[in-house]
Amino acid sequence: MERSLFIRTVMLTLLFTVSFFSRGETTLRLAYAENSQPVKDALHFFGQQVEEKTGGEIKVAYFPDGQLGGERELVELIQANAVDITKVSSGLMESFSPLYGIFSLPYLFSNADEYYKVMDNPKIMDPVYQSTAAQGFIGIGWYDSGARNFYMSKSPIKSIEDLRGKKIRVMQSDTSIQTLKLLGASPIAMSQAEVYTSLQQGILDGAENNEFALTIARHGEVARYYTYDMHTRIPDVLLMSTATLAKLTPEQRTIVKDAIRASIEFEKAAWDKEIEKTKQAAVKDFNVEFFEIDKKPFQDAVQPIYDNLKNKPQLYKLYQQIQSAKH
Repeated sequence: MERSLFIRTVMLTLLFTVSFFSRGETTLRLAYAENSQPVKDALHFFGQQVEEKTGGEIKVAYFPDGQLGGERELVELIQANAVDITKVSSGLMESFSPLYGIFSLPYLFSNADEYYKVMDNPKIMDPVYQSTAAQGFIGIGWYDSGARNFYMSKSPIKSIEDLRGKKIRVMQSDTSIQTLKLLGASPIAMSQAEVYTSLQQGILDGAENNEFALTIARHGEVARYYTYDMHTRIPDVLLMSTATLAKLTPEQRTIVKDAIRASIEFEKAAWDKEIEKTKQAAVKDFNVEFFEIDKKPFQDAVQPIYDNLKNKPQLYKLYQQIQSAKH
């Protein structure tokens, strides 16, 4: 379906589905694509918190699992005021604001503690969140999406040489594409929905994602060699329409902000437990094998990305802030 027609169709559907800002009640339309269980649970926890703290004055209507389209369509629906809140990968957000590209830099974080210090730092994150305000939406929070690693269909990645010439699916991110090229692979940008079939048919040799891709998307059926190189920690980002935000009272805005903060902590606590369950399921159901490797050759190979960062003053300044904050 043509994209503009798709958006018009969705808007009409929503008009008949949800009464928004009527009779003294506010209904926030929250849509998301396919996600891991911790993220789904955190989004619903957010809604519960908002409804409870406002005494039912604000309600949240959910449109889950891609009912209204993929992540790019959901951002466009926010811009069209057809959706109030959504959650997307910051990898996608790079095409809306170059500042989000900072999170696609390879091996930026050594561990989860460094990552959390940066993501929970408003001095770093607020300018990133506000960078899309002129486009009709801003970031209001983030969720952990783990570390992205390589998984392959025919043989594991045990060294950087094993990546040479391999066709690997990446998100539509210039930085991710450049990273894969520097690692010697052949990056192929495609939607997540196409990955399973492409792995099955040999169009792809592998992909990169967190462990949930093995079970939720069932990629473990067709790619059972998972290697921990942890090349990126790309957060999920919660987005909200600026028009919606403007219609909330100051007290309601505070409640929404507090509910987001509570849902972030909820998701963090759930993430590691679910990852461990997912790994066990991937081994049991699909015979997936997990591998640890020496990351140094990978880190050395992508150094040109950092050498060129000084040519991008905004990103370089943000990079320096991150380096300071994470230590």
